[in-house]
Amino acid sequence: MKKNILVFPCGSEIALEVYRAVNHSTHFNLIGANSVDDHGKFVFENYIGGLPFITAPNFLEKFRQVIRDNNIDAVYPAMDAVIELLKSNEEFLGCKVVAPETETTRICLSKSRTYKVLDGIVKTPKTFAAADLLQAGESVFPVFAKPDIGYGSRGAKKISSAEDLKAHLELYPSCILSEFLPGKEYTVDCFTGSNGELLFAAARERCRIMNGISVNTKPVKENAEEFVDFAKRINSAIKFSGAWFYQVKRDAQGELTLMEVASRFGGSSSLFRAQGINFALMSLFDAFGIPVSVLRNRYDVIMDRALDNKYKLDVKYSEVFVDFDDCIYLEKQFVNDALMAYLYRCVNNGIKVTLLSRHDDIKLGKLDELLDKLRIRQVFDRIIHLDPSQKKIDFIDNIDSIFIDDSFAERKAVADKFNIPVFSLDMIEAL
Repeated sequence: MKKNILVFPCGSEIALEVYRAVNHSTHFNLIGANSVDDHGKFVFENYIGGLPFITAPNFLEKFRQVIRDNNIDAVYPAMDAVIELLKSNEEFLGCKVVAPETETTRICLSKSRTYKVLDGIVKTPKTFAAADLLQAGESVFPVFAKPDIGYGSRGAKKISSAEDLKAHLELYPSCILSEFLPGKEYTVDCFTGSNGELLFAAARERCRIMNGISVNTKPVKENAEEFVDFAKRINSAIKFSGAWFYQVKRDAQGELTLMEVASRFGGSSSLFRAQGINFALMSLFDAFGIPVSVLRNRYDVIMDRALDNKYKLDVKYSEVFVDFDDCIYLEKQFVNDALMAYLYRCVNNGIKVTLLSRHDDIKLGKLDELLDKLRIRQVFDRIIHLDPSQKKIDFIDNIDSIFIDDSFAERKAVADKFNIPVFSLDMIEAL
């Protein structure tokens, strides 16, 4: 029987990667939960909304009730502050929280605490008191300001002068002020087994960054052992289990210098999932005491990320009428795989699929023969082959349906006569 995993908050970048990484697992059933209805509501098929914010006095009690009502076996926290809160209340919640022990989550939540624990173990950045910088004069700049507790690029800024510093301190009075690191920036994705053994560590260059998220990244090939050694030293000082990562930059002398450590996987660690390292799934196995091993494919990979769209249409139908030429069959040689994926979802959901076509290309073969050649004939419940003079609207015999066709004239005729939804090829993603 699948174990029920509650992902919270389910709209974060981490939660969306948990969904992509685990959704097809035969071992786990994902349930998303949120305090705010964001993108997670469009992604998780099983969704629970309306939870209190984590700062609300009744949050833990309400969250525990959700766990009980939905037979949750484990919670996968998907935001740094949430990780620390839920892990420290694991016993109260009455189920597993997929994260390292509480002391580790507390260390990783605070950069100043992380630097203190790792001082002398790895190179940490020099830090300064604001008063000392303001007294020292302009020669000490630039420095880098970042929140002690935070994630992404919020509150992170290069400070080039005393005036910049004063203005930044008004907005972020408790920020950490550290040396400015001019070199390349790297994230090193790691996995530690429940016995404390570091099973995986690999660096990726953060080639393009947007809002603190690496949207273009690739594995580092040169000096890979340098990053592994750095990870081993961190792993010896902080007790991890499951996925975690650290970020470093090179200082003016080219030496790796720590920026932060997190007790979760990185949002762009899916780069390594493309090579076989599924951090979310491995962390779940590890949490339930299932032995984990690592198998990494050694082909080259680069990952680039962009905004994606999800839709929820208020449309119900029992049948799809769909065209063939220039719709399913493109340029007289290609099958439209995006449309076919949607039609297979219709099959899975018990929705009837009817093909309407005037295909009469002798060179390509008869319609039935071509469907067999393309290996898609079995998708259709009905195949209606029209004569060139016949109209598709005359063969639509179910108004509890939708119509898909590349021709605007055909769509307009169907919409005008039956008042049913009609879709062009560019609209398929909305289905």
